[in-house]
Amino acid sequence: MPLTTNTILICAGGACISSGEESVKNALERKIKEYNLQEAIKIVETGCMGACSIGPLMVIYPEGVYYQKLTPKAAEKIVEEHLLKGRIVEEYLYKGDKGKIVPQPQEEIPFFSRQVKIATRNLGIIDPLNIEEYIARDGYFALYKALKEMKPEEVINTIKESGLRGRGGAGFPTGLKWEFARKAPGDEKYMICNADEGDPGAFMDRSILEGDPHTIIEAMTIAGYAIGANKGYVYVRAEYPIAIERLSEALKQAHEYGFLGENILDSGFSFDIEIRIGAGAFVCGEETALINSIEGKRGQPRVKPPYPAQKGLWGKPTNINNVETLACVPPIIKNGPQWFRQWGTEKSPGTKVFALAGKVKNTGLVEVPMGITLRELIYEIGGGSPTGKKIKAVQTGGPSGGVIPEEYFDTPVDFESLTQLGAIIGSGGMIVLDEDDCMVDVAKFFLEFTVDESCGKCTPCREGTKIMYEILNKITNGEGTEDDIETLEKLGNIIKDSSLCGLGQTAPNPVLSTLRYYKDEYIAHVRDKACPAKKCRNLISYVIDTSKCVGCTACARVCPASCIDGEIKKPHEIDQEACIKCGSCIEVCRFGAISKVSPALD
Repeated sequence: MPLTTNTILICAGGACISSGEESVKNALERKIKEYNLQEAIKIVETGCMGACSIGPLMVIYPEGVYYQKLTPKAAEKIVEEHLLKGRIVEEYLYKGDKGKIVPQPQEEIPFFSRQVKIATRNLGIIDPLNIEEYIARDGYFALYKALKEMKPEEVINTIKESGLRGRGGAGFPTGLKWEFARKAPGDEKYMICNADEGDPGAFMDRSILEGDPHTIIEAMTIAGYAIGANKGYVYVRAEYPIAIERLSEALKQAHEYGFLGENILDSGFSFDIEIRIGAGAFVCGEETALINSIEGKRGQPRVKPPYPAQKGLWGKPTNINNVETLACVPPIIKNGPQWFRQWGTEKSPGTKVFALAGKVKNTGLVEVPMGITLRELIYEIGGGSPTGKKIKAVQTGGPSGGVIPEEYFDTPVDFESLTQLGAIIGSGGMIVLDEDDCMVDVAKFFLEFTVDESCGKCTPCREGTKIMYEILNKITNGEGTEDDIETLEKLGNIIKDSSLCGLGQTAPNPVLSTLRYYKDEYIAHVRDKACPAKKCRNLISYVIDTSKCVGCTACARVCPASCIDGEIKKPHEIDQEACIKCGSCIEVCRFGAISKVSPALD
């Protein structure tokens, strides 16, 4: 879309919507109508712009002025000052760490300046519901090139030469996967897009589907041509209603423009795509469980071999790629494999999208070259700690991943390097942890998730992860023993080696990685009955420093257990036996008189 002097791009990604994007847009529209500017100003709702921590966001062109943390009142002021009078409203511009105003996001804001956008190239730039804007950004050019100028084998070789590896977690070479499906015997084959993104805190695939649905349609059609499939399915979880809505509209438009259906672009190749909505089972991210779900069966993994490329959907050869992997395909076909290889490392070329979250200033969606270090990602792009507290570790790969201590932050982010540290890239979830985070509690959180999401088909995963969780629960409650630590390690390795699918095989990773790097915290929990991070409720107490307490009664008023006593203007006390350790008191104390202590340590 050619940007005019009257174009407003407003982020309509999930994070900005949840923080009030619609009310901001409505305020813009009301004020624009009030000043009769409807003909002069165009408002475009785009996909995720990435900087989720400072949303709602919008950019006004041609100046490229980047407004952040918007409210309806802010939107009205921007219409009156910027759009009507030509005066930039500095109050809502991005400000760097030193308070310097930075109006140009891609060039000046550190969060954007280190990024290289391939999979997310159109997010925040185009209207995802307008196919013409996608075409204006070279959309469907790669499909034309593949169908008109390349044989299926040439398409596959291009992807192989690019070195593109699966971005869903396993990192398997994409071109090789396509080749297996191409060579598999059978007249009927299927192409599947895995959009069943279930990792806690992960939203890479959702953002691409919401902000650039046509790139997935184009990529799936190219892949279908390459492997010899005429039918494709997008398997997306029901929790993604906006993605489903926008993808459905994009499919209609693709049919209308001749990019889907019979005899696409007069090439003789026919291909169509349907959406299949999953019920939100994490295990359906595993490709054979996903296939069972599409077939109407219970979402449980199958024994492999045979692999889906040999015997997949309805027993036919099937290729499955995740959303981010497919989003890289059109630009690779358009620009060539060496163009993609200019970023990344020899074994991990290209870029990777991460959902950066946790104890970091700049949370959001980032796409960076493979090989960037964790330190660069967390401190330069993420901005470091928002509170000044020491960053302790980063958890990568979601429930299947592991914890990496700060001392290893100079490690390059690629498939091999993180695996050596006992973690994985996974689908791209990245949670930053600081000194207030208990590593035992972190392991318990992720293991509780996998226990709930286990399909129950195989005993190691069904029973083993439950036993591990019960042991972790004992430890965080101050009831564990040193034998429990040894049992956790042994059981974790057994589950990894004997589970049927990737869910069970990786479920122990958060436990094993925290045992590897933070065994001292486990020992403190079982030997000293103490939580060094002062996180585990049964091992901490809330106490009032009588020298600081002024008797304002704020803590007593909010205490749900009514366990704080004291006269007005005199120091208060907490009844430790009645205290439920909810933390409400410490949140309202304005004098720093209440603190958490771990009695065994303090």
